[in-house]
Amino acid sequence: MLARNRFILLVVVGAVLAIVSLSLQFLNLMPTTPLGDEQVLGGGVGTGLGKSRKRVIPVPHTEAPELDPIAEAYGYCNTPNRTEQAWEGHSPADYTLLSVQVMIRHGDRYPLYSIPKTKRPTIDCTLSPNRKPSHPQLSSFISHMGHGDRGHWESTLGSVPRLPNHSACEMGELTQTGVVQHLRNGQLLMRAYERHSLLPVGWSPRQLWVETTGKSRTLQSGLAFLYGFLPDFDWSKVTVRHQWSTLFCGAACDCPARNRYLEVEQRRQYRLRAADAQLDATYAEMARALGLPPRQLRAANPIDSLLCHLCHGLPFPCLQMQAAGASDTCLTKEQFAIIRRQQLDDEADKRQAGLYRKYAILAMHPFLNRTAGRMERAARAKTGEAAEATLALSSAHDVTVAPLLSALGLAEARFPRFAARVVFELWRSPPAASAAAGSKQQAPRGKGKGTAGGEPFVRLLYDGEDVTFHTAFCRSHKRHGPRPLCPLKNFLSFVRRDMFAALNASSYQEACYKRPG
Repeated sequence: MLARNRFILLVVVGAVLAIVSLSLQFLNLMPTTPLGDEQVLGGGVGTGLGKSRKRVIPVPHTEAPELDPIAEAYGYCNTPNRTEQAWEGHSPADYTLLSVQVMIRHGDRYPLYSIPKTKRPTIDCTLSPNRKPSHPQLSSFISHMGHGDRGHWESTLGSVPRLPNHSACEMGELTQTGVVQHLRNGQLLMRAYERHSLLPVGWSPRQLWVETTGKSRTLQSGLAFLYGFLPDFDWSKVTVRHQWSTLFCGAACDCPARNRYLEVEQRRQYRLRAADAQLDATYAEMARALGLPPRQLRAANPIDSLLCHLCHGLPFPCLQMQAAGASDTCLTKEQFAIIRRQQLDDEADKRQAGLYRKYAILAMHPFLNRTAGRMERAARAKTGEAAEATLALSSAHDVTVAPLLSALGLAEARFPRFAARVVFELWRSPPAASAAAGSKQQAPRGKGKGTAGGEPFVRLLYDGEDVTFHTAFCRSHKRHGPRPLCPLKNFLSFVRRDMFAALNASSYQEACYKRPG
């Protein structure tokens, strides 16, 4: 009897010890202090909330983790229903922000294609502050856009609607979600740069540069971003310039080699899709369900419409005209997942093949060259002089942002989601920091008497993440050295010479007109 009681006691004690052990392990996984903004953004750097001046460089989420295609697609939707943290505007102590250049992808849009024999998604593209998603500035934004005739518009942009305005969305039209995404983007960056007085009170029109393609969705996205960014939106100071090409190549668009690389890349894409048996079977299954030839269904690019259904929480489309009494024949999320999976596989294969990056370098060099020129002029500006284009905004497309990321060497960056943003920041170090570092770095050409002290540095951010030290021009820089930013001279050298090494050339002209061989 005594032995039995002793056994029971030992079992009870063992169970209690096991529970205590598991509890301690669980408690160790739980944070004991909630993460405020200043902790997430680097422990008081530039927040005025603490004495710590240590700059924490985050590990950027550029390499996509193993996601299932549905979860990845929801990230692509970028639904504006969460608090977003951003690293824009953060630097070592006493550095001065000289200029910011932003490229955005337009916000959420209605599909560009419709799936034959199915009902188009029902979405209202008029704007209403009482409909979700909304934004505190949406009502005033709607009102302010009604005075757009006071602004300055290049070429035919003045005739493009400044607001989406169809109760039944037209193909490719910006949705209310897309407007809200960029009101949030603009407001987020306004708060990030507020203490730096990027555009101080009384700023002049020459300090703002805005450019967009001729599509209403890019123009409207740019205006929403700008309205969220500027505390006092003054139409008389706004000039909107037209970029005729989605590559924003200005007067330097002619490049035969770029087109050849794109054709080769497109053939690679076709071969990869043709070899995917599961994808082929899925398209055949979808085509049978809708009574369509598979080739016609593929030509309708169904993923575009299905993404819209997913992003807006709508049921997937069904066959519109069905026999009486027949059960609904609908496309499924499983079919969508297979097509999306193939797109992710294509992204991985594209990086490995390397053809796309050659195209991207030639596609985006003109834009990068203009960006570098603005930075150099801002770095050379005299103390107290209002720099040209303190803020430059380019409102673009996925076919603009994707090659930009590739050209910069961000091979693992995710495909641009709706309302994606790429931000170039130019900073100047304090003179004391330059002397302490014992720098031998030369200032950009033309810097002379009257310019402010210190050296110019650049930061690059993608969707709020600091990716500077993952770029081709600054990957080898000592990020934890006396200067935790990337010297501007690295970026200038990359844009004007180094980026063409991948093409066995030393200039844009040589790379564009070099005979294949």
